[in-house]
Amino acid sequence: MTPDARREVLADILDGEEQDSDAFPAEKGGTPGIPDGSEMRTVDPTAAPAEEMDEARLRPHTLAEFVGQGQLTEHLQIVIEAARKRGQPVDHLLFAGPPGLGKTSLSGIVAAEMGVGLRITAGPVLVRAGDLAALLTDLQEGDVLFIDEIHRLPRAVEEVLYPAMEDFKLDILIGKGPTARSIRLDLPRFTLVGATTRTGLVTGPLRDRFGFVGRLDLYDVEELRSIVLRSARILGVPVDPDGARKIAERSRGTPRIANRLLRRVRDFVEVRAAGEITAESATAGLELFGVDELGLDKVDRAILDVLCRRFAGRPVGLTTLAQCIGEEVSTIEDVYEPYLLQQGLLQRTARGRMAAPRAWAHLGMTPVDPTLL
Repeated sequence: MTPDARREVLADILDGEEQDSDAFPAEKGGTPGIPDGSEMRTVDPTAAPAEEMDEARLRPHTLAEFVGQGQLTEHLQIVIEAARKRGQPVDHLLFAGPPGLGKTSLSGIVAAEMGVGLRITAGPVLVRAGDLAALLTDLQEGDVLFIDEIHRLPRAVEEVLYPAMEDFKLDILIGKGPTARSIRLDLPRFTLVGATTRTGLVTGPLRDRFGFVGRLDLYDVEELRSIVLRSARILGVPVDPDGARKIAERSRGTPRIANRLLRRVRDFVEVRAAGEITAESATAGLELFGVDELGLDKVDRAILDVLCRRFAGRPVGLTTLAQCIGEEVSTIEDVYEPYLLQQGLLQRTARGRMAAPRAWAHLGMTPVDPTLL
């Protein structure tokens, strides 16, 4: 079937699906991890829509430019080089890890290294099977299709992917009831790159169809310092190595946060300093924006303050904790707690949340034995 014929068939299908759109309701809500109506945190690893243009400028375009994730990039280099030598598309790739570590950048690098086109979409956007079908039939030979948050694909859409990934075929059901018929469309050979922050939510059948699964880890301070220096060169911001290190130390191991802090410190030095980012000006700027030496913001510190001061080290229920700081329970559990747990500042117990010894030290307080209260 010719590409024009495929498009005509899909147009009929999409017209029919528009009438049945209630069967696949769109997901509600905004960016995952950001409560609707709330402002973006300075240390939030998810990207705000307004940041997308800035992020595009700072993204690396080749594996040689990509900083960190040494083992993963070495594996990718071998996979890409082997595909080039065979004259075939790269195997389907799945990148997993916390937000802001470079999954989208790696998808663009794969396309650039292979010299093919890149199409970008997200799991929540693909509401109906026809949405995905339209994307697949519009791909060219060897193109890369990147699906962010692939674990949020609706089940009906995910099932369309199975034959597309394995056989490069698209199975379409036309009509309803006794007059329904199935047709199979040929697809160009393509590479699907999926990204997920929740590996456990990717279904087994989908995960098994990826030829390569890579896990991205948090970055160390030296890697983040290199990223800050590179981004500063692109943005034309004068920064010395010590200033870049100060920003890296408070970036929570995440390049996206490092770049955001760099832009905020740039604003600070342009208004209140000499225009150059040094260790002193970086520290002053970050403290002004409420980011301390551990990368905690005011809500993180409010959680620790409630546990240490208000409840004197006693276990606190999650609902009580949420009411004390004025946040939703799900926001605390999904947005704030993970980093506090990673840093050894918070403990989860059967009786509730408790401040760890490091939290007391960070607040400059002496730990209190709750059994004595």
